[in-house]
Amino acid sequence: MDTLPKRVGRLTVLALGVVVGVVVGWVLFVRTPAGGPTILGVLLTLLTGVVFLQLGGNAADTVFGAYDTAEVRVEGPIARDGGQSLPTDPRQIPADAVVDQIERAAEDSNTNALAVRLNTPGGEVVPSDDIRRAVLDFDGPTVAFVTDVCASGGYWIASACDHVVARENSLVGSIGVRGSTLNASALADDLGVDYERFVAGEYKDAGNPLREMREDDRRYLQGLVDDFYESFVERVAEGRDLSPEQIRDTEARVYVGRDAHERDLVDEVGTRDDAEAYLEAEVGHEVEIREFEPPRGMFVRMRRTAVGAAYAFGAGLADAVGDGDGTNVDLR
Repeated sequence: MDTLPKRVGRLTVLALGVVVGVVVGWVLFVRTPAGGPTILGVLLTLLTGVVFLQLGGNAADTVFGAYDTAEVRVEGPIARDGGQSLPTDPRQIPADAVVDQIERAAEDSNTNALAVRLNTPGGEVVPSDDIRRAVLDFDGPTVAFVTDVCASGGYWIASACDHVVARENSLVGSIGVRGSTLNASALADDLGVDYERFVAGEYKDAGNPLREMREDDRRYLQGLVDDFYESFVERVAEGRDLSPEQIRDTEARVYVGRDAHERDLVDEVGTRDDAEAYLEAEVGHEVEIREFEPPRGMFVRMRRTAVGAAYAFGAGLADAVGDGDGTNVDLR
């Protein structure tokens, strides 16, 4: 809660930041240079004051935080690198960055609650689980707020929250695992391309697109997908206090918010205000929310812009890139 002492403290720190910045700028750019004051020196002094104002704002947030609840976003497909390597989707936020935001919120003495805003079709298995674990480790009430889509890996994360709120027409669910591999062995034969097999370990090249898939390869790969699925079912059932049978009965379908509520996949059909109301009931007062974001310098923004242009140019050529053996497993 933003009390009067906090407001006074914040204003004091901000004022000191501006004063110190202007004094430092005046000494460096106006008084010290030979030739007396210049317009450039005055402008640099003002710029220094703005920089110190920002630093003072950061210090004031730490000491006299005007917030008590952290919000983190999980948007776009979930991946370890956030799509920074072509040709994956540039909308992705790196999973490690999301985990870092949650951990920073947990360590922030001002933060008592956590809101996770979700709009994702899912993504990679382990990065999704990393975010889920970070949510579970947060010491305080947690709420998931679904905007458009919360499917598969996204729902894996949501199920770790104490309370899940979705819009009436949000898409929720898809509790399943998808595995796929291309088989181009017939095409290779037509082109006269031979696959010479040199492996140590019978299933090392299972799913290689240049080799005809054997039945034992198919059983092996399906077994991996089944193992991921059982883990998914167990984690969601535990987080939502449902039976594994209830989770399997969803058949990996997506449901609109109201139907997801009937199946106990979400606790409440509502808006962001309802998610805030839940947290306020848990902490006993009105909450002030601050969105925690990953730091993005100019170089990172320029790089992501270039990646986005390249992705848009090549969209439709492929929807996923598998690992070295041509196999791809996702929570989508």
